[in-house]
Parts: sequence; structure tokens; C-alpha cells
Amino acid sequence: MSKQNTPRVGFVSLGCPKATVDSEHILTRLRAEGYLISGTYLDADLVVVNTCGFIDSAVEESLDAIGEALAKNGKVIVTGCLGAKGDLVKLAHPKVLAVTGPHATDEVMRAVHQHLPRLHDPYSDLVPPQGVRLTPKHYAYVKISEGCNHRCSFCIIPSMRGDLVSRPVGDVMQEVQNLVDAGVKELLVISQDTSAYGVDIKYRTGFWGGRPLKSRMTELASAMGELGAWIRLHYVYPYPHVDEVIPLMAQEKILPYLDIPFQHANQRILKLMKRPAGSENVLARIKQWREICPEITLRSTFIVGFPGETEEEFEELLDFLEEAQLDRVGAFAYSPVEGAKANELPDHIPPEVQQERLARLMLLQEEISGERLRCKIGKTITVLVDEVDEEGAIARSSADAPEIDGLVYIENGRQLNVGDFVEVKITDSDEHDLWAEVT
Repeated sequence: MSKQNTPRVGFVSLGCPKATVDSEHILTRLRAEGYLISGTYLDADLVVVNTCGFIDSAVEESLDAIGEALAKNGKVIVTGCLGAKGDLVKLAHPKVLAVTGPHATDEVMRAVHQHLPRLHDPYSDLVPPQGVRLTPKHYAYVKISEGCNHRCSFCIIPSMRGDLVSRPVGDVMQEVQNLVDAGVKELLVISQDTSAYGVDIKYRTGFWGGRPLKSRMTELASAMGELGAWIRLHYVYPYPHVDEVIPLMAQEKILPYLDIPFQHANQRILKLMKRPAGSENVLARIKQWREICPEITLRSTFIVGFPGETEEEFEELLDFLEEAQLDRVGAFAYSPVEGAKANELPDHIPPEVQQERLARLMLLQEEISGERLRCKIGKTITVLVDEVDEEGAIARSSADAPEIDGLVYIENGRQLNVGDFVEVKITDSDEHDLWAEVT
């Protein structure tokens, strides 16, 4: 059959890295079954839109994307977190062909088969072992579980993605091995709750490489670290056993980087959020982590203006940031999400107060981040090259996850290649980024 007659599917992927992995699974199935992936609405026979539905702005973006796909193509299948919100999609866009929730590859493929039948069964070697990826060739996200067992009052993820379901450890390791064999240099480990990996299956022992391997974050991270790629842990809930991965960082088995969403520092607010621990315990652990691994980079996220948050409680959060000296911080003002328990709490904070507190927090954190980056001037570090053009190269260090953290600009890096590991000397910095020269 000619390539022109092969069915073509357009694809729009929105949302977080976990949604990106869902998109990659669907794209891999599409290619494995012989479908071509179209880069334009015009050339596509139908379009799949993978949506996000976590906050209001994400819902609006997803609905707009569905509307655009309908207007420019006309045949649209919707999947993702927005699809889990009842009839919201059908009410806004009644002409969509089908709607599914998140991590629903089989359901999406059934809808594709119904509205765009495949024309033949291709040989399995049409798709590379690592599958179809939306990320650049040198890094990839690896999702180790779905869902979450926590019921944080501000979050509706469990209602959309369900309770925790851990992937078999052998399957995860096979995916990781395939990615490394394909030339991937950095693996970003993601889930809703990475540190809970294996809880649902009682840390069942699986097998990899002819030896037993426990389905647990520490053991999984250690095994991944043996394959020679950068291993970066994201979305790590602050359980006590998180302390176990810090020695792996000190031993350079995995990157000295921990993305751990603390969300607040005040005990009362954390209780209202249904989050664990208090700031005193967290500060003691951070101190211990830095003693074991001085090079560790700590990233966290915080919510300001949570219902009932007093000025004193917000200032406690600022004091926590001063003492914790976190390297990277993301923050956002609390906003009601349909279905979240926090909506029922009294004393919601006026938006203007929320924005004022958010600005104060980010100003403080910019000073902290800027000072921590200034301390790197004159040091020689290893970076991974993301882009190269006539002005030089753009790279990331072990402290920088793609898209959310800073960059390292290499002015004399025009001769470098994307995916190279390079030793550079830091020459300058600002609140977010570094400048360097190849040594």
C-alpha cells in the first residue's frame, strides 16, 4: 500500500510529564499498528487530544485545544484527565468522537479502530524497542506507577487516575534498558508518588538480569543507576525511607537531585492539606541529606493563600525557606478545583492577598536561588547538551531538570553535539541560569 493511503493520526499532548508518557504509549501503539503520525490537522484523518484537567487554566487550555482540532479537522478523540471529569468534554464539544480518562491506551485504540480502521498488521520491527517518544532523543520520562493513595485536600488526581498501581519492576527495567540502548542519556523517573512505588504490591520481588529485584524506590533507583545514564527522581513524597536514596546520590549512582513537594511549612496548614510532617522534621532531614551528599539539589513546590492561611502562618513558610535554602522552588496561589475537599474549608483568601504573598515568596526565593548559583562560579561541572546553534550551546547540569529548572549557556560550545556530556567551567550566573565555557 502506498504511503499516501496509510491512515494518519494527528496528536495533541497537553499536561504534565505523566500525561506525556501516556501520549508516548498511545503513539507507540499507533505506529506499531501501522498508522502514520501527522504533524498537521489538514493531513490527519483524525486527531487525538490528550488533555489536562488539574486546574482551571488547564481545563480551559484543553477545551480550547479540542475546539481547535474540531474546527481544523473535524474528527477528534479526547483522552486524559479532563476526560475523567464526567460529561464536561461532551457538553462543551458534543461532536467529539469519543472520550476516555487518563492512562487508557486500550480504550483510545478501540476508538481509533472504530473511526479509522487500520489497513494491515505491520511487522513488530516497524517500531523501535524504546517506543515512540515525544522528548528529544537524549532524555526520556519513565513512569513507574499510576495513581495515588493519598487524599490531599487540594488535589483531585486520585479521582481521575485512581489509587496507586505500580508497574512490575522487570517491565520498568526493560523499558529503561531499551532507552539506554537507544542512546538516551538521562532518565526522569516520574509518577504521582514516586516514593510509594511498590506499596500496593507489598514491595513484591521481581527479576531483572537474572537476579531478584524488589519493587521499591531505593532498589529500583540503584538498579537504574547501574546502566550508565543520569537518573533523576521526581515527585518524591517525603516518606522516611526517602533518606535511603541520598547515599546513592553521594555514590554517584543517581543524580544528586530530589524533587520533593513540601507544599507548606506550617503544621496546621499541612494538616488542612492532609500532608505529612512539619517543618522542624523537614529541616532536620534536609540538614542530614546535605551532610551525606553536599552536592544535592533540592527542588520543591508550595501553595500560598491556602484557605485559612494567616499572615503569621505565611511568614512561617518564608522563615522555612530562609532556613532550608532550597535550590529550586515553584509556587502558586491556591485556586479551587472542582471536586477538591479544600473547597469546603472556611476563610478562603482574597485573590489580591494571595498574589501579594506569592510575589513575596518568589522574591525571597530568587535571592536564595541567585546566591546558591553564585557559589558555583569558578567550579567545573558536567553538563548535558540540549541545543546547539551559531551562538553556542545550551545545556543542563545535574541540578537542572528539563523545562522546569535553569539552563547552562556555553558561549564557546558551537562544536558540541546535542546529547553530549561535557565538562565546563562556570563563569557567571543570575537567579535562574549559569554561563560557562568548555574546559
